[in-house]
Amino acid sequence: MKSLLLPPHPKERRVVFQNAWTQGYTPDIECYEKHGGYAELKKALGMKPTEIVDEVKKANLRGRGGAGFPCGVKWGFIRRDDGKPHYLVCNGDESEPGTFKDRYILHNDPHQLIEGMAIAAYALNANLAYIYIRCEFPKAAKIVTKALQEARAKGYLGKNILGSGFDIDIHVHQGAAAYICGEETSMIESLEGKRPYPRIKPPYFPAVLGLYMAPTIVNNVETLCHIKQILKIGSEEYSKMGTPGDGGTRVMCVSGDVVRPGPYEIPAGGVTLGELIFDVCGGLKPGRTLKAVIPGGSSSKILRAGESFKIKSKGADGEMIEKEIPLLDLVMDAASLAAAGTMVGSGGVIIMDDSRNMLWALNNLNQFYAHESCGQCTPCREGVLWIDKMTTRMVKGEGIAQDPATLQNVADNIAGRTVCAFGEAASWPVQSFLAKFPEEFAVGEK
Repeated sequence: MKSLLLPPHPKERRVVFQNAWTQGYTPDIECYEKHGGYAELKKALGMKPTEIVDEVKKANLRGRGGAGFPCGVKWGFIRRDDGKPHYLVCNGDESEPGTFKDRYILHNDPHQLIEGMAIAAYALNANLAYIYIRCEFPKAAKIVTKALQEARAKGYLGKNILGSGFDIDIHVHQGAAAYICGEETSMIESLEGKRPYPRIKPPYFPAVLGLYMAPTIVNNVETLCHIKQILKIGSEEYSKMGTPGDGGTRVMCVSGDVVRPGPYEIPAGGVTLGELIFDVCGGLKPGRTLKAVIPGGSSSKILRAGESFKIKSKGADGEMIEKEIPLLDLVMDAASLAAAGTMVGSGGVIIMDDSRNMLWALNNLNQFYAHESCGQCTPCREGVLWIDKMTTRMVKGEGIAQDPATLQNVADNIAGRTVCAFGEAASWPVQSFLAKFPEEFAVGEK
């Protein structure tokens, strides 16, 4: 993983990462205030909460945790005057393989998150908030806990913050390292001290029946940091940085077979896949050629080198035009990747060159999902173990001719048949690997 002190690439625009990348920057509150920290909270407290929600909507901020749901729309589901307690939960679980952006914020710029959460809580009329951090991030939990203490001492948290009459406090909750807790209702169950089984939606949409059966908003670490930046930059300018419907910047976590892996903050839709690999990340390792890309974390569908996609876009006259776009010319934004049959997800871009065995790679993912299934739903509980056993046997050279068809059948019977999206997360890699690399799964071939 590259140093955070490297200068920005010309295609980067560091907004959320602007402090974390600054030479000599420290995570304490004095340093944060010196860099303009908490100015946007003061500004927010002088605004109407509805004005803040409207700004977030106009900014076209999509959630950065994986699902990509418009943040302002989600906030709009909360009725501030319903007489109920409201809660805000920050998802700092970051357990999607290939994703490693939020930990940089937690380690290097925790006050940015705290300020974003305080602004969000004010907009949502939430007086209590939690930061859910996985237990493999013990350093992050200590840093954030200290930052919360500093913020309380300065009057940014607690009773009557900054004399506004608004009360908000935030607490760290450490999870027990379960991938399923990245799903918002599982996280809520865990916060309540229960086994983290996902809730059935409907009726248990968090904005209606969330934490303690009260209206709750769950947002990702990066998402909440963008709230501060929207108020700082302005929704119009923020929206212009991205593409229509996907405003601002997005941290792309590039790993795998490139010369310069690492997190890069780039305007949404600001690079093509080819530019990201060969320009921003310095290309592939010497002597290698591109074989495949997983663009949005391990649960997104894989793309094969050399393929192309039919993408619709507006022409000069406003009419929709369909074009054949090669893989390397695919724009790295939510709409383009969705049109290519995959997703931007949490921004975890995994690059694989021609040295990679696709059967081994899929088996590696299958082992992860088999370990992480919560076991609530029968198709998932039984299916992911079955898939893992089959690919493990195939990797050992003990596969049989029916295995690829059986893998496809099991995956098809998991996806869409579970309470939460874990079923799709475990099935999509199987479905896409089989579709894109059938020759590597044919028994008897290497």
